[in-house]
Amino acid sequence: MTRRVAITGIGVVAPGGVGVKPYWDLLVSGRTATRTITSFDPTPFRSRVAAECDFDAAREGLTPQETRRMDRATQFAVACAGQAVADSGLELGDLDPFRTGVSLGSAVGCTTSLEREYVVVSNGGREWQVDEDYAVRHLYDYLVPSSMAAEVAWTTGAQGPCAVISTGCTSGLDAVGHAMQLIEEGTTDVMIAGATDAPISPITVACFDTIRATTPRNDEPETASRPFDATRNGFVLGEGAAVFVLEELGRARRRGAHVYATIDGFANRCNAFHMTGLRPDGREMAAAITDALDEGRWNPEDVSYVNAHGSGTKQNDRHETAAIKRALGEHAYGTPVSSIKSMIGHSLGAIGSLELAACALGIDQGVVPPTANLHHPDPELDLDYVPLTARERRLDVVLSTGSGFGGFQSAVVLSHPEARERR
Repeated sequence: MTRRVAITGIGVVAPGGVGVKPYWDLLVSGRTATRTITSFDPTPFRSRVAAECDFDAAREGLTPQETRRMDRATQFAVACAGQAVADSGLELGDLDPFRTGVSLGSAVGCTTSLEREYVVVSNGGREWQVDEDYAVRHLYDYLVPSSMAAEVAWTTGAQGPCAVISTGCTSGLDAVGHAMQLIEEGTTDVMIAGATDAPISPITVACFDTIRATTPRNDEPETASRPFDATRNGFVLGEGAAVFVLEELGRARRRGAHVYATIDGFANRCNAFHMTGLRPDGREMAAAITDALDEGRWNPEDVSYVNAHGSGTKQNDRHETAAIKRALGEHAYGTPVSSIKSMIGHSLGAIGSLELAACALGIDQGVVPPTANLHHPDPELDLDYVPLTARERRLDVVLSTGSGFGGFQSAVVLSHPEARERR
């Protein structure tokens, strides 16, 4: 019999709130955390808005030495892991370290520190031959993404499987899916899993400016992210992290843990089509959705809510709407769909885990987060995108979808721990 996987702890660093309660309060209120970039001078750029985290490393328990050693994204991950373990009620000393692992997703790794250090060693980019004497001793850790997962493992004492999953904007779903599979197959009993990214830096902003993927709505940062809205014109860059404690369901119940949700299915696909382009029929995402539902032994009509990728680009919104309809059939028209990127922006690899946190909390609280800034529905999109206001609704089965550059398409299915008994 397949081992079921439970979410028993959640840690969050997000725009608008550090910790689960501030994060959830932001989402259910429909407030946005997007603003003009403050971490550097954004004046030269086409898109000058982002969803930044107000993160204080010392307040989150990191020492000055740890703060100097770790990139901002790594700090997010370590802080979230600490929150998640505390939330789960686990005593780390009671765990078998060799059956406890880490699976961490990230799209751009330690970009912030790499860019900062390049500016230093190259004298602001003026020197072709850089002077390594000016480099910090931790530069190698910034270059190698595995250092991020290693820091989480050292913090939690996990000595089992440890990996960074980097599949672009689906990394946060894929890392949790990988962790789920390790528990299901019996390799581990507990996984510290999630994703982190801190991409708000000049190089990242310049890259998205070049392909015009981000919004130029600089005069209205609070309403700049507009998934499914007819006036949308690109996504808002974000940052953040979410990390979970995942464990085998029977084990969680025996120790009396609170179970937010179970993770029942995971699947991913690649369209092998275009680096940034999407086929309008959504066939690849639909295949991932169908496989994830099948793995979880759920039918399309069982889905209570779809947490959409919903990036705020016309191409993505049309592709995803087509995929949901292809996978769920007529049931799609009666199923609420929403995008929390309208409130916290798009944090690249981290966003999938932040969305899964929203799904788990939605299941636990019986609430569908809204799509903020959806005042002018796109007439080409015909599903229920939950505009502006959260809805109370019993959520038995929730689907979270992700789409990333390179053609990656992923789907994760979560359910209420009592959903099968309810049905």
